Amino acid sequence: MSSDFELRIADGGVVVFPADTVYGLACDPSDATAVERLYALKGRPPTKPAAVMMFDLGAALAELPELGPRTRAALERILPGPLTVLLPNPSERWPLACGPAPATLGLRVPRIEALAGVRVPVLQSSANHSGGPDTRRLEDVPEDIRAGADLVIDGGELPGTPSTVVDLRRYEEGGQWGVARTGAVPYMTLAGALRAHASSPDGEHRG
Repeated sequence: MSSDFELRIADGGVVVFPADTVYGLACDPSDATAVERLYALKGRPPTKPAAVMMFDLGAALAELPELGPRTRAALERILPGPLTVLLPNPSERWPLACGPAPATLGLRVPRIEALAGVRVPVLQSSANHSGGPDTRRLEDVPEDIRAGADLVIDGGELPGTPSTVVDLRRYEEGGQWGVARTGAVPYMTLAGALRAHASSPDGEHRG
């Protein structure tokens, strides 16, 4: 399955796949035509950022050598898992995924056994129409999205709760972090992993 996934991504395809939360859409984050197709399938404006997903934490850290030691250690504590992590992106990697804010990168490193061998990054978004309900079963993915994709992978029924979005853009310098969207990982679970290494003047959504 992982080889078919990588081949379709490399060929500029769009893939429907089971994430660790809900069904997602994936494509090559550096292929402008593939990104345009993915956004068109969703009906999502290109000004809205997406996440870059990698399926191996070591590979993800190797792609982001500018991350400082505190942030890297935090990622090793909280990933892989159902999180989207907002990170500083001073090199403006994968700008097609970052929308109007290229200095911020949304990173996903899920735990998906069937795709554990994938080594390429993908632009990832949920497999639904923009603003529509998240999809926990393949049959819940809108028919036009399934028909328009180049590969559709059935992973059975998924948990159905989107990823928690945690902001680590200021974690390196001051240990500050925040939850931008509640989701599959509870706030207290993140606090337990991050608070011993964080300092915050106000404590709101911080460790």
